[in-house]
Amino acid sequence: MPLSHAYDTKVTWTGNLGTGTSTYRAYDRSHEVSAAGLPTILGSSDPTFRGDASRWNPEQLLLAALSQCHMLAYLHVCAVGGVTVTAYTDHAHGTMETTPEGGHFTEAVLRPQVEVASQEMAAKAATLHAEAHRTCFIAASVNFPVRHEPTVTVRTPSA
Repeated sequence: MPLSHAYDTKVTWTGNLGTGTSTYRAYDRSHEVSAAGLPTILGSSDPTFRGDASRWNPEQLLLAALSQCHMLAYLHVCAVGGVTVTAYTDHAHGTMETTPEGGHFTEAVLRPQVEVASQEMAAKAATLHAEAHRTCFIAASVNFPVRHEPTVTVRTPSA
């Protein structure tokens, strides 16, 4: 039987410059994303869409959610699969296309750089990305391809 999980967030627009949305250029795209007990995320739109480049935009947050979810699923499958991960960094890239009717992501590419404890774990560490992808809740929820280009290195002992 499936278990249901609920999540609550609050988005508050903070960009009323005095006349609201009276014209396309009359308002700022600034907003705050919050949830009970968590730090507030300062958001805006992409600078292409009159946003503030110093704030997170929804497209970046979507890509970050994909990257986070894959990492967490990957760490889990490694832990239960006998692979000791000692470091993990992902440099994710997303591509979005816009048309006069709107826009949509066409793909995301995750590029996790994984360090494992020993050479014997390296091959298995590389293959476990596929299992992590299958169990990632966010990747299973999007309608565009999420590809993976992982690299695996072995931790060198400290002197």
